[in-house]
Amino acid sequence: MLAKLANILKDREAASRVDTTIREYLRRFKTVKDSTTGGGEHDHEEFNNLYYDVATDFYEYGWGRSFHFAPRVPGESLEASIRRHEHFLAHKLALSPGMVVADLGCGIGGPLLEIARFSGAKIVGVNSNAYQLERARKLAKEAQLSHLADFLHCDFLNVDAPDESFDAVYGIEATCCAPDKVSIYGEAYRLLKPGACFAAYEWCLTDRFDADNPHHLKIKNDLLLGTGLTDLDDLPTVDHALKSVGFEVLETTNLDAQGGPSIPWYQPLVSPGFSLTGIRASAIGRWITHNSLRALEALRVVPPGAVRVSETLNIGASGLAEAGKLGIFTPAYFIHARKPD
Repeated sequence: MLAKLANILKDREAASRVDTTIREYLRRFKTVKDSTTGGGEHDHEEFNNLYYDVATDFYEYGWGRSFHFAPRVPGESLEASIRRHEHFLAHKLALSPGMVVADLGCGIGGPLLEIARFSGAKIVGVNSNAYQLERARKLAKEAQLSHLADFLHCDFLNVDAPDESFDAVYGIEATCCAPDKVSIYGEAYRLLKPGACFAAYEWCLTDRFDADNPHHLKIKNDLLLGTGLTDLDDLPTVDHALKSVGFEVLETTNLDAQGGPSIPWYQPLVSPGFSLTGIRASAIGRWITHNSLRALEALRVVPPGAVRVSETLNIGASGLAEAGKLGIFTPAYFIHARKPD
């Protein structure tokens, strides 16, 4: 399995820049966190690109092509829960053939391709990261879905499209990368036709998070460091931002808090990992990957800096798992809003 990651890292044109990129990302993160002006005072596009230039291959290796979490029901595989999570959003937006839809922060296009296949709508992925878009276009071609998938290389706060261009807009655990919710929701509002809807899965702090608790703050910082973020909003901030830009809020639901038997979204990060589908994301899988990379980097099979990237991502994974277990964070705050006619 690790040979796949080694080949990806070795073959990339940017492999020689892995070490300098991860070092610059860590420097920028520290600068933002040490700043007294707040997390929004930085070049978010450049910061995001630094992170995803080095993290993308690890994400795809460890998690698959859909870079998001999903709650599961007993007996449901991780892959099935990921697809159901994507279908749920498409169903809520009533996506159908003939619609043109924007995916804000599309990653390498895993959810985009699944939603296009499921709904028949044409999906336009918006992403500022050139490497991810190159991968997304290749995957669309391989899936024979290029007729339903298009991509825009631009900042998702300044999308290269006219006002009222889309029949729906969505984001799947991506709008958390924006410096503030008003900016990103305002752009979604601008892009929508009157009467059309926006939906997203948001990363949020819950009401269990205690800003005066040093342990909570440490977990939050680890989560941010390892996932390429500079801050997290709470649920009321998200709700207020939707309304402040003009949306009619149809639904906001923390899917983690729903009743009934369930397997938590963070389970793959803490499971023993001895399964064909879970070992790479699990704690033991990450440990194996990290220590194997040490040897491969020493042998120059993978580029310098790969171990530092792995270490950073592992800090984030541990922070996510601990935040999930304590219930102070959710990646599944579902929002559904409508632009008035």
